[in-house]
Amino acid sequence: MPRFLLGSVVLAFLSVFSSSVSAAPITIDFDNLSELDSVTTQYAGVTFTDATVLTAGSTVNEIEFPPHSGSNVVFDDGGPMTLSFSAPIYSFTGFFTYGTALTLSAFDGANNLLSSVTSAFGSNDAAFGDPGSSPNELLSFASLTGISSILISGDLAGGSFVLDDVSFDSSRPTGVPEPATGLLVAAGLSILAIRKRNQLPVKG
Repeated sequence: MPRFLLGSVVLAFLSVFSSSVSAAPITIDFDNLSELDSVTTQYAGVTFTDATVLTAGSTVNEIEFPPHSGSNVVFDDGGPMTLSFSAPIYSFTGFFTYGTALTLSAFDGANNLLSSVTSAFGSNDAAFGDPGSSPNELLSFASLTGISSILISGDLAGGSFVLDDVSFDSSRPTGVPEPATGLLVAAGLSILAIRKRNQLPVKG
């Protein structure tokens, strides 16, 4: 096989397969659901527990708890809300308006606590929030270890926050290679080594 063609094959191989192991972030705004829908498995890659849709101007007071976008949000219906992911994620963001302080906890596949974040205030609703607060506080995680679930706790009885515009990403952070990518690179280097051994000597 000509050397330039072999090099092209290696590059194409690495390009195609390395692109297959990355994924674009997923954003959920809940606006495709109906008011009072229970959110469970409607969205690919994540299962919600204790999450129900509220709609601005009807079941949620948009003056105090305005959606970050659109008209729908979800709230903690009956207890802390859980998001469980079908594949590990490495980053998470969400916009929260709350009547009591929130704690977000991230867990790995063995249910080990990886990290936690807390809200900046005890309350940030537009009418009665703490001084200096404002609705739709952005809370986020980023982890080098894959996150399998996130627990969002406010009042243990529920009814303490609304969530909008959830976003999560299953791509590893920059500089942390995917296992498959490492194997592909090794395969490419092996092919290049074989090519080098088979090169004809250059005559003087």
